[in-house]
Amino acid sequence: MRKLLLGIWNFYLEGFRGMTLGRTLWALVIVKLLVMFLILKIFFFPDFLGSYPTAKEKGDYVRGELIRRAAARDTIESTHY
Repeated sequence: MRKLLLGIWNFYLEGFRGMTLGRTLWALVIVKLLVMFLILKIFFFPDFLGSYPTAKEKGDYVRGELIRRAAARDTIESTHY
């Protein structure tokens, strides 16, 4: 089993060593992922729970929002029938 895993590891290692264009493409993919998960998070996903210091207050806020949004959705759906 160990020999099989070592063979698979060496296969991928040699494949990545032999890449020329592939390295550039992988670098581009990694940069793109960093932009998506780090930069976009800062600008498009604000921290709504930052003003609530305890876990109980955060839970109460989330519970209230879920109930409020579910009630609003039910109101909208009932007007369409």
